[in-house]
Amino acid sequence: MTERQAGPNNTTVSIIGLTWGLSFICAVLVFAIVRLSSVTIDAYNNFPFYWYHWVALAAVVAFMAHSEGYQGFQRNFSPRVVARAWYLYHHPRPVLIALAPLFLAGYIHINPGRRRNILALTIGIVILIFLIRYLPQPWRGIVDAGVVVGLTWGLISLAVYGIRMLGSRPFAYSPEIPGESEVIQ
Repeated sequence: MTERQAGPNNTTVSIIGLTWGLSFICAVLVFAIVRLSSVTIDAYNNFPFYWYHWVALAAVVAFMAHSEGYQGFQRNFSPRVVARAWYLYHHPRPVLIALAPLFLAGYIHINPGRRRNILALTIGIVILIFLIRYLPQPWRGIVDAGVVVGLTWGLISLAVYGIRMLGSRPFAYSPEIPGESEVIQ
């Protein structure tokens, strides 16, 4: 594959696509963090917490920090999003620029196996969101506290990978583009 020369128009379009995609993903994460934080605060302020609530809170926060924050975001989602943002910047195509949030998140123009995993994970998350809404307080607040920790970890890891991508060190993560080399250097 040949690299496209980034002229003034391509650079502007690339920056627009990069900004549009990353800002949308970050906005979704911030919205969820703020919204779920209020549910967590409500549980803490308006419901009695007994020892078993505190134990459950510690367990849920530790579990979500590891599974959602570290495994889900730091090791998978964030480096892939940033690698795809790097790819989008260097290979601006009108359809990918227009659909940048979907492209960066991996819903379009990605290897078929990864797309199936992303869609299955998304469906699972949506089902869990609807089920968790039926939990009574303070249990819902406890679960949401863990989700807030995981999402915050994800937002921070996205920022760290983004800064790392802009730095002088090679960003050796795969954007998982069909037919492309696996690692961006």
